Amino acid sequence: MHLGVVMDPIGSINKKKDSTYAMLLEAQHRGWEIRYMEQADLFASHAKAYARSQSLTLHDDPQAWFSLADESTAELAALDCILMRKDPPFNMEYIYTTHLLELAHQAGCLVVNHPQGLRDINEKMFTLWFDQCTPPTLVSRQADRLREFLAEHQDIILKPLDGMGGASIFRLRKEDPNISVIIETLTEYGQRSAMAQAFIPEISAGDKRILLIDGKPIAYALARIPAPGETRGNLAAGGHGEGVELSERDYWICEQVGPTLKERGILFAGIDVIGDYLTEINVTSPTCIRELDNLYNLNISATLLDAIESHL
Repeated sequence: MHLGVVMDPIGSINKKKDSTYAMLLEAQHRGWEIRYMEQADLFASHAKAYARSQSLTLHDDPQAWFSLADESTAELAALDCILMRKDPPFNMEYIYTTHLLELAHQAGCLVVNHPQGLRDINEKMFTLWFDQCTPPTLVSRQADRLREFLAEHQDIILKPLDGMGGASIFRLRKEDPNISVIIETLTEYGQRSAMAQAFIPEISAGDKRILLIDGKPIAYALARIPAPGETRGNLAAGGHGEGVELSERDYWICEQVGPTLKERGILFAGIDVIGDYLTEINVTSPTCIRELDNLYNLNISATLLDAIESHL
């Protein structure tokens, strides 16, 4: 099996927590050849997608845990599968990369996740397709509408549509003296849309990350508990993770979302659930594999690679 991976510079990742690293470890364990690429390595010529890539080998050595060799340039369609694991920002360069990967996909290489799915599914806004699962939600760039939403719900979360790791997420209450400046900052004075959601008090019990593989959930989630004095549970914002079993409501939400993700070629996704409500659908580079593997003696990457093999 010839596996390509498009990711951030491998030397910059935290291998103890990085989900891409877990996937690559499992691929190497299976004897798959791994070709490492970064975004800048991809290009197109005569309507075909190519990349400069290097052979990647992982080592059980904390000082030298990977090595790269055998640099070459070849058509991406020569690979069996490509993992698109580049972290946001989801900018125009990211979109251009998905177009290049779609050329490879059309030429017979399975890209995970599907490039069109990556373009179409905004990780915040795609929740709007599942209104039965979400808290009251508004997407707007108009300050008056956002103020009306706050007046109706009294306590809301306001966040950008292109953020990650809890960046620029605000909790707003009706009496907050900073309402105007927060709305102005997030919308850039009405030039950018933002998402408002009714505040969910159950965040104190954690923001659950549920992983879905080929539309089916892993039976355990990582509940990311906010640090004292914080609203955000994101690990990048100081939260800590605790393992929890999926509830009946969690399974119901997965039944609503999973088939649509599968239909759009999203083999690996991470949905966020607070209390009884779906809040985000992550498809670019979902995380938490390592944490759940360690907590429950799982091998989520093996489940994913099994799904990839079944599609091939």
